[in-house]
Amino acid sequence: MEHENDTRVRLRRTKSETRAEEIQKAEQMVRKSQPDKPCHRPRDSLFSWSSGFDNFTGFVNWGFLLLGIGGIRLLLENFIKYGIRVDPWQWFLFLSGTYEGGEEHPSILLIIFGAMYVCMLYAVLFLKLWSYVQVNMWCRVNNRRKATSQGRMRRQSLSYNNLQSSTAKQNGEEVDDSKHEVDVAGTVLVQYPDNLTFRDLYYFILAPTLCYELNFPRTQRIRKRFLIKRILEVVVGCQVVMSLFQQWMVPCVKNSLVPFSNMDVAKASERLLKLAIPNHLVWLCFFYLTFHSLLNLVGELLHFADRNFYCDWWNAHNIDIFWRTWNMPVHRWAVRHLYIPIIEMGYKKNTASVTVFFISAFFHEYLVSVPLKTFKTWAFLGMMGQIPLSMISKKVEKHWGARWGNITVWASLIIGQPLCIMMYYHDYVITHFGENLIEDYSVV
Repeated sequence: MEHENDTRVRLRRTKSETRAEEIQKAEQMVRKSQPDKPCHRPRDSLFSWSSGFDNFTGFVNWGFLLLGIGGIRLLLENFIKYGIRVDPWQWFLFLSGTYEGGEEHPSILLIIFGAMYVCMLYAVLFLKLWSYVQVNMWCRVNNRRKATSQGRMRRQSLSYNNLQSSTAKQNGEEVDDSKHEVDVAGTVLVQYPDNLTFRDLYYFILAPTLCYELNFPRTQRIRKRFLIKRILEVVVGCQVVMSLFQQWMVPCVKNSLVPFSNMDVAKASERLLKLAIPNHLVWLCFFYLTFHSLLNLVGELLHFADRNFYCDWWNAHNIDIFWRTWNMPVHRWAVRHLYIPIIEMGYKKNTASVTVFFISAFFHEYLVSVPLKTFKTWAFLGMMGQIPLSMISKKVEKHWGARWGNITVWASLIIGQPLCIMMYYHDYVITHFGENLIEDYSVV
């Protein structure tokens, strides 16, 4: 009975809705037949959420055009004030140790292995070897467990097949009693400890990943056209980054020294915003150059098939999502070798997350302070500050929506990085040249 009543109610509702639509259509037909030729009907403005309109492509194009015009204006202003500062020879002198009258002689080894590159090389090598040792430890423990369980089974019963296999071995016959695992493509997978070779270790050190595996996914061939594109991107990209740095960033950083040292909030804020644009452009170029061009180039040469070096971090609704998507090799290593082991040790997720941020903050500070020989904690504090900033961005996302959460992420990237640069440059000048050098800089 209840089911029949529900069915009748639904039918009545359906009939009533259909009847309402018929009445509305009839009214519209009557209105159109009027001699005043009506042109109005119930509609919402396009900027109203209730309108359902979501095609704002024109505004996006307008924004890019306005941003391009503003960038061209700043570029012309920079050329008028400082002239053309792009000089590849200055980079050679700086990296080779002869910059500003140094006594050292140019050396290709110093150019390749500058302080920043050496520190980064050590950091990457440390993370790779950590993964290599830990993964082999997992395999060794697993083999011991298998050997123990197999030993128990053999002591319980000895089958006829085992007796026949042992007899064949005594007679010198070849018996394939190895249990090799085969993947979907039919390739025999390497088993521990057969992976413990120098060739395997060297491949892992060169591979574009920080997480070790016994069997990496491999490609069948090298795509020549794809490889040439990546090589061109690396060559051209390096020139673009160096040009932007010389022409745009260096003057902005130098001009921020005096107001930042004098704690002139208004002028320092103006210099900060002026530095934000070229710094952000350099950072975006660096991201594309490193995580797309260079890592894909190395992966193509080594037949490394996993090219998930980044995800859509530009759509991140909060800081937490950004740090999980913008650098996948580091994120994958942190989850695999830090976060999950800490959880398995019995600690809470919050403790594991704070530990991951702490280790990341240490490496950020190491990669900045050691090359500059200026041991401050701005990079460390900046990374640890991502924890409360992540909470703030999540609250913004919750109360004002994903769009404002994404704006918060972009704002932190655009403003936070130049602020850190200004602080380190100020401390570097004070540490190595003294406060008297600040007076030699004039605010432009």
